[in-house]
Formats: sequence, C-alpha cells, structure tokens
Amino acid sequence: MLTLVTGATGRVGSRFVPRLLQWRRTGEEVRVLVRDAERGGELARLGARIATGDLRDEEDVRRALAGVDAVVHLAAAFRDTSEEGTWSVNRDATLALARAAAAAGAARFVQASTNLVYGVGRGRPLVEDDASVPGGPMWGAYPASKAEAERGLLELHRELGLDVRIGRLAFVYGDGDPHLAQSLRWAGGWAAHQRLQLVHHADVAQGLLRLLRAPGVGGRAYNIADDAPVSAAELHWVNGAEVPAGMAERASADPWDGVVSNLRIREELGFRPQYPSVWTARDAGAL
Repeated sequence: MLTLVTGATGRVGSRFVPRLLQWRRTGEEVRVLVRDAERGGELARLGARIATGDLRDEEDVRRALAGVDAVVHLAAAFRDTSEEGTWSVNRDATLALARAAAAAGAARFVQASTNLVYGVGRGRPLVEDDASVPGGPMWGAYPASKAEAERGLLELHRELGLDVRIGRLAFVYGDGDPHLAQSLRWAGGWAAHQRLQLVHHADVAQGLLRLLRAPGVGGRAYNIADDAPVSAAELHWVNGAEVPAGMAERASADPWDGVVSNLRIREELGFRPQYPSVWTARDAGAL
C-alpha cells in the first residue's frame, strides 16, 4: 500500500509523517508531496519517498499520485494567507486533488478538516451530523473554505465512489508547536470560563491513522479531539501567563461554543487520546 501525504512539512504534517513512517506495516510505503525537496530531506531519511511539486499544478499532482493507493491530505492555507489564497488551496486545490486521486485509482482519501466548520454553537457539544452554520467568533475564510471542501468531497464520494474520510481536528498543540502560546492572542479577550477544544499532535496522528486504515467508513466525518476542553483562564495558566484583569467578570453567550464530542471516533474507531487533557501532556513533558 502506497500512501501519499500532502502538507508533509507543515505544522501537522511534519509531526504526522514521522509517526506514519514509524507505524508502517509490512508492504506499506509513504510518499510525500513537497514544493522543495530539501525541506523533505529529514522525511526522506526516515524512509519517505519524495515527490516535488505544487499542489495547485495539475501535472505535479498527477505525477505524485502515480501508483498511489491512498491519500492523506494535510496541506492547507491557514493564517497569514490572503482570502483568495485560502480558498484556492483549501477548496479548489483539495477538490482537484480528490478528482485526480479518483482518476488515478486511489482507494481512500483522508481529509484533514477542522472543528471550526460547525460555525455557530448549539449550546452543547457539537457532533458530526450537525450542519455547518456560518458565523460565530472564529468564522472566516479558513473554516468557510474547509466546509465547502467537505461538501465537495462528499459529493465526489457519492458521484465517483471515492472513499472519502474526514477528520475534523480540534485546536492542535504539542511536540513543541507554538500554537498553544498563540492561543492567547484571542483567548485574552474571552470570558474566563469560555473553553477551547484541544488535541495533541500525537492524537491527531493516531486519529488520522485510524481513518486511513479503518474498513467501511467512507463518507463519514469524525471529530478528532481530546476529552477535556480547557478554559480561557487555564490557557493562561498552562502558558505561564497572568490572567487578564476582568476576565472572570465577562459573560459568554454560549460556553459550549467550539466544543465537540469525540464519541463517534471512540465508539467506531477505538480512538483513545494518549493525552486526554492539556494537563496530561504538560505532566508528560509533551507540550
């Protein structure tokens, strides 16, 4: 089985691919699509095949997909990207990749999405069957483009039979990722009790691997998240920062906003977070 991973040198990919290589079974191989072969050098040393090219170039993608059995699509435009660029990568290039994968005979397509696609909160943990409702404090081009990509991928699943599996990642942290510290950019303006759903890179990796290998889950979406959302006050504590004055007096319209259930992936795929909470990761020295 040959698996192509996009976004292999990004924030998630650079931590996922080494684990994927470590967990290979007999006969499994990994190819990564990178724009710069030099940046993929460490992954090559770990055993990955390197394909160079741009995700938005049709010929580069065709070459990268040759002989591939499965795709794990991690490439994404996140922050610090123009709105046009965000849509170009997150929706247009994603759907073009999926069509090309189907044409190349790839059996499975795992899409890394985000729990931000749910948009407006529902006053309870969000579940995978909840529709995307645009709006809410974290809505913008990134979740909107990811939601559109999901809809398009599921249409390809129905129309072309492409075996699409979607993993909706919570706020990713750990393994030296500065993302957790960066959360204070906006969490400082929240109510103290407002919570953020997290997931450690180690659990992102095991969640994506379960999506990749599980039989019979085509067309399904799964929340990949830990067990214990962390409050805005705790985000400051775990980062060693002082809690802003007046935070405790602020109110929140929906304290469940952005909080998701991981029950489906637990029950259907056997997912159990290695780091059930950020405090578990802190105690293990895995931040």
